[in-house]
Amino acid sequence: MRSGLSFLKMVGLSVTMAAWLAAGSFAAEQTSDVPAWLRDHIGEGDGQIAQVVLQRARALYLRKVNEGVVKNPCYFAMDATRPNDLGNGRLGSRFYVICQADRSFRAISAGHGSGRNLKGVADFANGRECAKNFGNAMDSYLTTGGAYVTGETKTSFKGYYRVSTKQDAALTRSFVQFDGEGETANARPRAIGGHAAVTLKDICLRKNPRSPYANQNGYVPFGTLVDYSGGRSDGCTSWSPSDAQQIVPLLKDDPTTVYIYPESHDIEAVAQAAATRQSLSRAGLYWSAFCLKQIGTPKFWPKEVLEPILARYHKDPELPAQSPPVCKP
Repeated sequence: MRSGLSFLKMVGLSVTMAAWLAAGSFAAEQTSDVPAWLRDHIGEGDGQIAQVVLQRARALYLRKVNEGVVKNPCYFAMDATRPNDLGNGRLGSRFYVICQADRSFRAISAGHGSGRNLKGVADFANGRECAKNFGNAMDSYLTTGGAYVTGETKTSFKGYYRVSTKQDAALTRSFVQFDGEGETANARPRAIGGHAAVTLKDICLRKNPRSPYANQNGYVPFGTLVDYSGGRSDGCTSWSPSDAQQIVPLLKDDPTTVYIYPESHDIEAVAQAAATRQSLSRAGLYWSAFCLKQIGTPKFWPKEVLEPILARYHKDPELPAQSPPVCKP
């Protein structure tokens, strides 16, 4: 993917732009006018993209290009109604990297928001396999469907982990900020974006004054490396480490669009159809049949409803965060 990036930026995008302009204008480009090479990827099978997801993702991309917000030759889409963890180490392909200029299409895995279970108050938690709950409330850890544009990328140090009996490595992770609109407009204050599905657990502090990451007392965090590519996130889009290494460089100083399906009106319509046992296809609706069978009825939790619940749940003052313990010898 990276090897073709220079070609895409130097030649491919200008060719694609010229073709669109010759046809009339960006505004005249209809979402139904999907090029033949891309239509071949439409479907609900493994590695394919549902028609409604592609149409909306493509329409968002063309709109942002027309507005002068985006010049990147690639754009992204995600179908959060599809399964994530298929079991036996297999991951579902539901995040799509679509590049107009070189006519490339990739389907990869991506995690969804875990949600939360507020014991005795509200349960909007999601399992690893399929997402049932969606929403846009602060501190909800839920995925919000809709339109985003990628922003800046920040790389931070997470700590050290053991590579071998005599060697440690530093974990740094890049985070791509998303900016939204409408129901996704609070993406920045929610710290919603994309990053590799890797972190450290069981962290303690180890003395290492020579490290450039050492604190004022000469300590650095040390933990166990965890790859949660088949797991859930705090509402962000998480990619496998290998996929993140290819995606993040595409976005350096070159924003693009991310469309995540489903939006709240999709969820509400599917929930109504499921409640009345109406055929989704006959109603012109879409949801992964596998996941709909697993979750029953999906639900969208709007921030206007969920944030007051979360505020009451957290009404007691929280204890200050404690520093990790010092590592045992």
